[in-house]
Amino acid sequence: MDHSERAQLPPDLAQAAAAFERYLVAERARSVHTVRAYLGDLDSLLIFAVAEGAAALDALELGTLRRWLGEQSAMGLARSTLSRRAATARSFTAWATREGLLAVDPALRLKAPKKDKPLPGVLAQSQVNRVLDAVADTAAEADPVALRNVAMVELLYATGIRVGELAALDIDDLFPERRTLRVLGKGNKERTVPYGVPADRAVEAWLRTGRPALRQVGSGAALFLGKRGNRVDQRQVRSVVEGLLHDLGDTAATSPHALRHSAATHLLDGGADLRAVQEILGHSSLATTQIYTHVSVERLRKSYIQAHPRA
Repeated sequence: MDHSERAQLPPDLAQAAAAFERYLVAERARSVHTVRAYLGDLDSLLIFAVAEGAAALDALELGTLRRWLGEQSAMGLARSTLSRRAATARSFTAWATREGLLAVDPALRLKAPKKDKPLPGVLAQSQVNRVLDAVADTAAEADPVALRNVAMVELLYATGIRVGELAALDIDDLFPERRTLRVLGKGNKERTVPYGVPADRAVEAWLRTGRPALRQVGSGAALFLGKRGNRVDQRQVRSVVEGLLHDLGDTAATSPHALRHSAATHLLDGGADLRAVQEILGHSSLATTQIYTHVSVERLRKSYIQAHPRA
């Protein structure tokens, strides 16, 4: 809304909007882009309030704010946009209350809709197999870096551990007789994670042939090494996985986290207990792990729609 349009608002509302704009610029030092977004949201609210018969600022009530957000939702706006608009309304009414323009803040009990949580990128099992086959093909000539890459990718998918957790592994964190590894996760919480036979073979080949070829005096106990013999860097791990995902060609997943997401989803698809998956992933809250049940249900729904004649 430009100044000529704002002048068409009832004087009380127009003056409050102009004062709020000055507050954002002068006192809060907000950027031009942020101020424009705030004012666009505020203008939408004030126009809605006027259409409901509001002629003064004290006519703004909690019900007005809720109905405004409800109309925005009915228009199909994303939850992230609705959350921002609710935040703008709360900021405006809190400011107006501090300035004495409102006796009571009507937005104190205004709840914004939760932002959409995008489902994590998950590879189909056939896609994971292609990734693993592709990285295995590079190790045909026993190149030490190629052997390392095979072991890293196999472990990432087998265990669902994070890239940082993989890079931090020491040789002593491996227990090959039990096919488990010890992981130090977020918050310095230690957990034990199992891995399967393919990962075991890949790690054994790396330790037997690949690591000795790269080991230097300063390598220490690091399980995975870079070309110069230092502990492998997280960026190197990401580069390897991102390259494999890019070459896959038929997935939007671009992050190494896709292997973690895929491992969790495939475990649940195979009947694993949710709490067991929580322990494997190192989630402090079961709610974090539950997103993978949503992924599994979504995959089931898509399969149903594609396959069922009455879908």
